[in-house]
Amino acid sequence: MARWYGKVGYTVTKEVEPGLYVGEEQDVVREYFGDYSGFAWQNQNSGGINDDLVISGTVSIVADQYAYQNCSNIAYVEVEGTKWKVIKIEPQRPRLILSLGGVYNG
Repeated sequence: MARWYGKVGYTVTKEVEPGLYVGEEQDVVREYFGDYSGFAWQNQNSGGINDDLVISGTVSIVADQYAYQNCSNIAYVEVEGTKWKVIKIEPQRPRLILSLGGVYNG
């Protein structure tokens, strides 16, 4: 495992009144320390003109209270300047294990 420090993006829908949510989603970005492992890049044929780039790997962050309360809103992790979709979240206190997929286009 290699050490990692980077950004984790959350997509949060804002509630204006009880039961009424604003149509726009708000991005919240927080920085965390952690470890990453098992990174492998792969081109995946999507049937379009260009192949999609997919990453397989995990980032294990040292999570704070905000991360635990909003883990369902985690959208991406930034690794080496690129935002990658989080496809699976595994809580293992005091960490969250984030499995990554394709490039995040949000």
